[in-house]
Amino acid sequence: MATQVVTLADIDAAAERIKDHVRRTPCLRSRFTLNPLHRGELLLKLECLQVTGSFKARGASNAVLALDSAARARGIITASGGNHGLAVAYASHFTGVPAVVYLPELTLAEKTEKIRAWGADVVVEGSVWDDANDAAMARAELDGLTYIAPFSDPAVIAGQGTVGREMLQQSPHIDILIVAIGGGGLISGVATAAKAIKPEITVIGVEPVGAPTLKTSVEKGRLVTLPGIDTEAVTLAPRKSAEINLDIVRRNVDDIILVSDDEMREAARWLWFEAGVAAELSGAASLAALQAGRVGAPAESVVSAVVCGTGIAGLA
Repeated sequence: MATQVVTLADIDAAAERIKDHVRRTPCLRSRFTLNPLHRGELLLKLECLQVTGSFKARGASNAVLALDSAARARGIITASGGNHGLAVAYASHFTGVPAVVYLPELTLAEKTEKIRAWGADVVVEGSVWDDANDAAMARAELDGLTYIAPFSDPAVIAGQGTVGREMLQQSPHIDILIVAIGGGGLISGVATAAKAIKPEITVIGVEPVGAPTLKTSVEKGRLVTLPGIDTEAVTLAPRKSAEINLDIVRRNVDDIILVSDDEMREAARWLWFEAGVAAELSGAASLAALQAGRVGAPAESVVSAVVCGTGIAGLA
């Protein structure tokens, strides 16, 4: 059965739907002595400055706003490593729709408390996101709640796609676009928008060495469930993605690069000390691929990296 298609028209509609609830984040040009490219131009899309601290606010807001009245009345539920949970809690807050968020045990305590502060009920379940997600889906079925998938919901993907749309509005001359991958919602949306607007653009995904979920699936030619994960970048660490994300990645992503936790940590430190930008490990993953020399950027090319989430990994 063919997976559902997300189009640029869906992303345009999402941008209109969420415009009063999310920020148009800056695209910072790097002119620093320690520019990790050493040549060309580096643009940093600062989604770490997005409301709730990550791009996830775009997708969750679009998904909740797109629900019909019956779905809203049932209340919403999701599972998250932290950032999507924050975004759903935020959307719950401004729409008045009750929300339940399931989190794995490794979720940062600060994110757990912030989700509660937005008014969502929090349930901690399992050691990894997949465990929490299984429990959330069972609860949704049992209680009749509306489940919002963090990366495979087409409305979430369309909302995340507004990042790519916005980047090319801000800087139409981007040649290479680098995006971190967790479940694949962000890169699915960004790659869909970017390839529709500028077909010749190169889109590169970045995953942790300890959680190569989509890279492994692409290489195997089928959706793969990893036997385990080994990374501190918990927001980039589902054991399994989804068919819709794998399909979009196959069509629109040119390469997937792996980086270590230490490389992400070093990139986060660079962001803090050179740009005053606080990024968690996942937020620094795209820059880490550049600093590690794994992105083949031709001389004078314009490279843009999405700094997708805020945090203090660079100071840890």
